[in-house]
Parts: sequence; structure tokens; C-alpha cells
Amino acid sequence: MQAKIYKVSEITREIKNLLEQSFPTLWVEGEISNYTLHSSGHRYFSLKDENAQIRCVLFRWEGRRLGFEPQDGMKVYALGNLTVYEKSGQYQLSVIRLHPVGIGELELAFQQLKERLYNEGLFDEAHKKPIPEYPQTIGVVTSPTGAAIRDIINIIHRRDPGVKIILYPARVQGEGAGEEIAQAIKDFNEYKKVDLLIVGRGGGSLEDLWAFNEEVVARAIYNSKIPVISAVGHEVDFTIADFVADLRAPTPSAAAELAVKNRLETAKEVKNLFKTLISTQRLIIEDYKSRINSARESYGFRRAIDLIAQKAQRADELLRGLLKEVKNYFDSKKKSLSLVSGKLNALSPLAVLERGFSLTRKLPQMEIIRDAGSLRLKDEIEVKFFRGRIEAEVKKVEKEQ
Repeated sequence: MQAKIYKVSEITREIKNLLEQSFPTLWVEGEISNYTLHSSGHRYFSLKDENAQIRCVLFRWEGRRLGFEPQDGMKVYALGNLTVYEKSGQYQLSVIRLHPVGIGELELAFQQLKERLYNEGLFDEAHKKPIPEYPQTIGVVTSPTGAAIRDIINIIHRRDPGVKIILYPARVQGEGAGEEIAQAIKDFNEYKKVDLLIVGRGGGSLEDLWAFNEEVVARAIYNSKIPVISAVGHEVDFTIADFVADLRAPTPSAAAELAVKNRLETAKEVKNLFKTLISTQRLIIEDYKSRINSARESYGFRRAIDLIAQKAQRADELLRGLLKEVKNYFDSKKKSLSLVSGKLNALSPLAVLERGFSLTRKLPQMEIIRDAGSLRLKDEIEVKFFRGRIEAEVKKVEKEQ
């Protein structure tokens, strides 16, 4: 009887079926080596101990549930199924789940993300925005049914009833919670009508608080133009959100107290500041008064006043001299004018008339009569005296021979 001859693919398939049927899903402990994250999203690596190693593959759809990123040298527990990759004829472990040895998966994921975001500068103090001293409107991202929102509302309204609170309801734990929180922060930034954001929840386990350790929440806080106070209810441990936020509060209640000043305390502070301002202004005014008095009593100040007085006195002397010169000038001109006036009066016809003479003119020509022979009977004439005049008609004419 002739022995059966197998093709390579046939024997490989036989081995594959035998191996996969013989071994159920199992846990394997080992150290990761030759780790590769392929562009396809699949992860390839080996698990080894001191005596042997086995190839492993973690497919993309299984890796989505992975909370941390594997690294060479990391000791892990791997849950998976033994299978054969027919193309190369190698057997491998198809990994379903991966857990680090000696440290929790979530703790490892937290440390890895914290280190990566720190290196990117998301925790830098230079990036943190100042918290407004007197916010008028505060946005709150939290569960609408938890104790956190009740505490926040009660404390804010007790400290300052005038502050407006806008709640954006969001899940704060479970699958998809991180995306909801991040979306709420983005929506508030688009809304642009709040002065401050409080993002948080009450206390819980690491698993309960995990939404605030997700990268999508960290980046939403980092990119927010509105200042953010993280208010996750755990006083000892920090979340990634705490590191990125502009201010970290240990509890939601503490966040409310940090966000809003007590109105009565503020009024008292303003009153004290007003008193201090008045007192300071009085001291400043008294100081200036003292300095002015000292300056006024100083030799330099008195010397200046003395110089001004002397200049004023000299100005009075010059004015008196000027007025005297003006008076003398006009007196001289008046005297000269009087002399000229006397001479003019002596030559004036009025002076002759004043001595008893008169002036006769023929009407209507007003022609001066020097010779009686130039007149005819009934001619009309005007006789001008020193004071007054008459009109007459010629009755008789006598001519000189």
C-alpha cells in the first residue's frame, strides 16, 4: 500500500485544526518583545520567558478595548487562542485580552497617557488661563442627577445669588462618557456666553472616574478658550483632567467655592478698600500740604516772591514815568497849539469883526463888497457881524470920488 503524500498546505491545515481543537482559550504569562504597532492597527509581538517564546497577534478590533499601549520588556497576562498562520506555517497566540503583571491595566494606561501629554506640554503652567474673579455665568458639565450638581448650585447661589448657572447634562462614567464630556466643553466654547466652566462629578473608584482620564477630555479642556475648573470628587488622587485644567478643585463643592466669591465678604472687602483708599488719599493730601508749606517758607520761595514784588514795583515806577512823559508831551503840544491858535486868531476875519467891523456880501452870489459903487439900488445884501447877520436892500449908493 502506497503511503499518502501531503501537500504543504494540507499538512499545515491539519496541524492548524488539531492545534486549535486541542487547546481552548487560555491565559499565557510572558514578557513582550519585538513589539510592533502596524499601520493597519494590528499589533504584533512575542511573549517569552527564560526558555522559550511564542508569536502573538492582537487584531485591531480586539485592540480597541485595550486601555494601555504595550511596550517591549513589559510583563503581561495574555488571554487568547492558539492558531496557525498558514502562510508561514508558524503557530501563534491570537490575543483577545491583555493585562499587565503587577499593576492594574487602568493604572498603567493612566501613567502612559499622563507621561505622553506631559511631554506634549498639555500640563504647562504657561498655558493655563486665569480664573475670572467675578464670573456672571458659569457652565457646568456633569450628571444632572448626581449630588455634584446639587452641591454646586446650592453653594454658588448661597455665595452669590446673582450668578447664572447653565447645566450641560453629560454621562460621567461608562462607555462614551468621555466623548460626551468633551463635546459639552466644545459646545460651551461655541456658545461663547459663559465666563467659566466647572467639569466634574462626585467620588468613586478608578473605573468610575475613568472618563476624566481619557485623552479626548484632556484635549477638549486644553483647547478650551473658557477657563476650566476640574471638580472630580477625590481629594487624594489626581485625574488627567486635573493636570490639564486651569484650576483643580478636590470636590465639586470646593470648585463652587473657588469659582464664586462670597457676596457679603466681597462687600466687606470693598468697604475696607474704600476706607483704606480714603485714608491713603488723606495722607497724600496732608503730605502735599506739608511740602507746599515747607516750600513756601523756604528761602528760595521767599526770594522768588521778593523778586516778583520788586519787578512789580519797578513796573509801577516805569508806568508813572511813562504817564509823566505822556503828560509833558501833550502839555507841550497844547502850548504850541495855543500859540499857533493865537496867531491864527489874529489873522482871522472873525477877529476883525470882533473889533466892531462887519462883512458885506452881495446876494445871492455871496460876493464880498469892497466898493459901494459895485452895488445898485434894490440889490440884496448880507451884512455879517461878529455875532449874527442881517439881510438888507440897498436904498442909496454913494460912491467915493
